[in-house]
Amino acid sequence: MSKLLELNYDFNKVVEIIETTKERSYRKLNEELIKMYFSIGEFISNEVKDLKSDLLFIKKLVEFFESTYPELKGFDQRALYRMKQFYEFYCNSEEARALLTKINWSCHLIIMSICNSLEERIFYMNMCISQNLSVRELERQIRSSYYERHKFSNAPSTPAIERSKEITKHIFLEKYSFEFLELFDPNFSEKDLEKSILNNMKKFILEIGKDFMFIKEEYLVEAGGKEYFIDLLFYHRTLQCLVAFELKIGEFKPEYIGKMAFYLSVLDHNIKKENENPSVGVILCASKNNEIVEYALSETLSKTMVAEYELNLIDKKLLAKKLKECISIAKNNCCKNN
Repeated sequence: MSKLLELNYDFNKVVEIIETTKERSYRKLNEELIKMYFSIGEFISNEVKDLKSDLLFIKKLVEFFESTYPELKGFDQRALYRMKQFYEFYCNSEEARALLTKINWSCHLIIMSICNSLEERIFYMNMCISQNLSVRELERQIRSSYYERHKFSNAPSTPAIERSKEITKHIFLEKYSFEFLELFDPNFSEKDLEKSILNNMKKFILEIGKDFMFIKEEYLVEAGGKEYFIDLLFYHRTLQCLVAFELKIGEFKPEYIGKMAFYLSVLDHNIKKENENPSVGVILCASKNNEIVEYALSETLSKTMVAEYELNLIDKKLLAKKLKECISIAKNNCCKNN
């Protein structure tokens, strides 16, 4: 017995086996449930094609369940109608059907309830899968108009801004929603903004992207015997580089580009590891004029994105209007160049 006690056993391996098996079982169960809901939806949809009322048919189906199989739970009128809707939303889209079993039913319900188009639903399904979003995180992204902001950020832009987007692989958005910061004092400072972000770091990373890994606030860099502080420093797993964030409470100013270029140069010379890519900068401003941003970026090779943030949820209709304006301007510029 004493010899047995002297040996060091790694019992965590048993826990890993249990957790891995549980995860596989959950994924398989979810896959079968989604397939079942889709098949039930298909049955209902086909049966009601020639009927005047699909709700009457569903009501009869519920009554049949209640009288014949009372032990069946979760198949009320609302649930069955959702299954019919689920089938009809995705039955003609191979792209959507390939994604259905990879997310859970609760996430599907949120997507179906709020999203208006197939393209938008597929976007959020892919986002759910790639970022492993919880139901609460998914709902937040939808209600903050992430899809519209993503489309707006990928709309055609001016040459220097477009170059910045390409350098950073279109990772960053033009507009960020920081409604979660709850900065109620209209006279808040940049320090207040930074402190609120630090207090809400999990939500901040959800907004800017889950591939970000936070390193430090007020990150110290030295050059020429002087000390300088970067507001927030992150590492991005996809870009495989350091990402410096500078926080501004007012409108974008051209001199911000020079300061960020200086920070990136110091990071690359003194902090960046050999296996990492050159550092990238993000200047977050309360507002920006894209013409001024274009001029500021056009004469530099700075790997910097300039983005706006809102402290309230962003209006979808306003974003849609601005997106149309961007596309129209881009088309006009294209015609002039030709």
